[in-house]
Amino acid sequence: MTINKFVMPGVNFQGLGCLEEAIAEAKAQGAQKLLIVTDKGIEAAGVLAQVEDAINKLELAYVVHTDVQPNPTKANVMNGLAVLKDANCDFVMSLGGGSPHDCAKAIALLATNEGATIDDFVGFDVPGKNALPLIAINTTAGTAAEMTRFAVITCEDRHIKMPIVNQKLTPAISVNDPALMLGLPAHITAATGMDALTHAIEAYISIAASPLSDANAEKAISLIGEFLPRCVEHGKDAQAREMMAYAEFMAGMAFNNASVGYVHALAHQLGAVYNLPHGLCNALLLPHVLKFVQPSCKSRMAKVADLLGANDAATATAELAKRIGLPATLTELYVKEEDIEKMAKMAVEDVSALTSPRQASVEEVMAIYRAAM
Repeated sequence: MTINKFVMPGVNFQGLGCLEEAIAEAKAQGAQKLLIVTDKGIEAAGVLAQVEDAINKLELAYVVHTDVQPNPTKANVMNGLAVLKDANCDFVMSLGGGSPHDCAKAIALLATNEGATIDDFVGFDVPGKNALPLIAINTTAGTAAEMTRFAVITCEDRHIKMPIVNQKLTPAISVNDPALMLGLPAHITAATGMDALTHAIEAYISIAASPLSDANAEKAISLIGEFLPRCVEHGKDAQAREMMAYAEFMAGMAFNNASVGYVHALAHQLGAVYNLPHGLCNALLLPHVLKFVQPSCKSRMAKVADLLGANDAATATAELAKRIGLPATLTELYVKEEDIEKMAKMAVEDVSALTSPRQASVEEVMAIYRAAM
């Protein structure tokens, strides 16, 4: 019989208004001084101020690091690590979507592994000391980075993404308070929601799927198909936001344990070369990758289509992306033909591809990119 290891944070808060209780949990776990890792967009939107108010009520000390790019870089991590050390922080808080979460995870890991660099932890479960405890507060229903053992950091010198898969990255506390998501712009809601759908589908068709990951993936796909359009069209719809928060978390539980596939492998290269938003890349590539893998997982693809209320999974995902206003081609994002071969060569080496139900050659990956152009 197959042995399955299921990884997720020890404490998870869900539901409207759960923020203060979650921060109280961090204090109960020993937090005295927090490093808040976020970005300037979260700060400008007033979400950071909301969280600061909750922290101040609990009389916790903190410092803020907002130097985080949409695809966080090694420099973002090292600068944040310097802030943490200068302030003698003992607990890390990430606030935002995938970028602040990934950056914070890397900072927390390097904080306890003196002299190490991000490069030292690239790959699967590289040994090292446990990271500083992390409370991850989500503001988007997409990446599920608030609860996973994954982080992706960009090497700005080599223009590559460096994926880290390590149980030590798993946050101690995850937080999904829909109150922090009500003001999210429609285009970000759309892109991050398609990211969550990609996680759920790729986990469901993964060769590492299990009954536990399947149950989460199936429910996530169904909820996203129903509630993502509502969130995009009616951003203040609290019920839709809450259901999407549950959906992205369940998608996270699925891919945190079953991993993903070629959508992510190809999207990582687009992010590294063009600095494009990850969720948007996933949305554009998803239908084309599904067409490629379909012969190797026909029954599962049929189930995905059924969960989306459609006859064909690839078509359904393309139509959903169109309905919520996302671009349909890579050409619209100014991706160039001349970069396709280079990206394809990197994609086939990406760890995300390992659990795909069908493996691809460089030429086949190039064809997928071109189909998405």
